[in-house]
Amino acid sequence: MKKTTILLALISMFIFFTSCDHDTEKKKTYEFNYAVFFPATHLQAQTAEAWAQELEKRSDGQIKITFFPGGTLTKAAQTYEAVVSGVADIGMSVFAYSKGRFPLLEGLDLPVGYPDGTTATRIANEIVRKYKPEELSDVHVLYLHAHGPGILASKKRVARPSDIASMKIRATGLSASIVSALGGIPLSMSQGDTYEALQKGVVDATLCPVETLKGWKQGEVIDYVIDTKAIGYTTTMFVVMNKAKWDSLPENLQTIMSEVSDEWILKQGEAWDESDRQGEAFVKELGKTFISFSDEDNSQLVTAMEPLFEEYVKATKAEGLAGDQVLNDIRNMLK
Repeated sequence: MKKTTILLALISMFIFFTSCDHDTEKKKTYEFNYAVFFPATHLQAQTAEAWAQELEKRSDGQIKITFFPGGTLTKAAQTYEAVVSGVADIGMSVFAYSKGRFPLLEGLDLPVGYPDGTTATRIANEIVRKYKPEELSDVHVLYLHAHGPGILASKKRVARPSDIASMKIRATGLSASIVSALGGIPLSMSQGDTYEALQKGVVDATLCPVETLKGWKQGEVIDYVIDTKAIGYTTTMFVVMNKAKWDSLPENLQTIMSEVSDEWILKQGEAWDESDRQGEAFVKELGKTFISFSDEDNSQLVTAMEPLFEEYVKATKAEGLAGDQVLNDIRNMLK
């Protein structure tokens, strides 16, 4: 009887301390910083911050994320490397700011005629999930998003595609090739530097989604908005996490993070479309002029883009990458 009592006491103590350890682990807080290049007032930054808040809510406070908008933690072009090195735990920026680093994913930004940001965002995530590019193997991908079709915002009147020749146009990454294909002179710079470049005449125009004209106030320093949606390109953006920080999370919190990220694919895409609507309204309020090309001119734009598709397929094939399949998938999804 005495031995039984002692045994029961030991079992009770074991259960008690195991329970305490479990509770301690369950309540452990995981704190991360999040570098976002959009200014805090931008709808994309606000949507990203809402993602962080939702994670804290779903995890009962176990996941806490300190938000750093406007490039305050790391500049846009250095964000991906900052996540790889651990300077930033989580980062949002643009693939195109690291030209040549993501050869397969450059296909996502091609001027295939994206109709809206929701479509571009959905396609980007489906492509990455299908192909699992090696070029993203040094981070954990949470989700991607992409803006609506790029347009030309100009200080000079552009009545037809031939007017673009010799214009100095702000364009980053693959969009620089679009400018070159149209006879313009591309100048690479971040969105944060574009307002001043337009204002001072460093560039004549910028190739961008219409949302940029409000989100970055660039509508104040242009006079014309030219509809080039026939060759609507996008710029794909990443939300990625340092691999070691991701691995530090227990499985249940990883699941929560993945589930919320999946939900934010649609939310971020819809935010781009809402931003486009706001951008267009903003520019109209400023009294700027909107210009549409004729069907013939739009066909000319589409034809001018063919060498870009051919070059992408050729370049990726040379690296042993399935660029032709990626391009076919994108076109099929758009249909």
